[in-house]
Amino acid sequence: MSLLKQEIKLVGSKGRQDAIALFDSGATYSFIRRDIAEAVALIEKLPEPMVFETAKENEYITIDERIVTNFYIDIYRLSDEFLVSNIITEAVIIGVHTMQKWRLKLDFEHDEVIVDPYVTRLMLK
Repeated sequence: MSLLKQEIKLVGSKGRQDAIALFDSGATYSFIRRDIAEAVALIEKLPEPMVFETAKENEYITIDERIVTNFYIDIYRLSDEFLVSNIITEAVIIGVHTMQKWRLKLDFEHDEVIVDPYVTRLMLK
């Protein structure tokens, strides 16, 4: 598991919020703390609850809400679904699905997230 923190800007239907995101290669999904989610976007119910094991062995949490929002890493606009949690200590956790979707690379030598500019371009034919 690899971890890196970087500031991002969340932009949703209700507002904007700067936050420090934890990029976590050990987390499958992306999560957002409830107070941040409420400030940024409308929270919606998931079609069915999802159960996740926490970092503590044999401890589980159930998530039944999400937001969909844009987020910026430097000048690059990305978007994804974030599962809303009442118990995470980080403002935002960016998981592997989001990192793979946007081809984000974690550069631990320079403590930064690298965005492939090609992925963020809109291609119309």
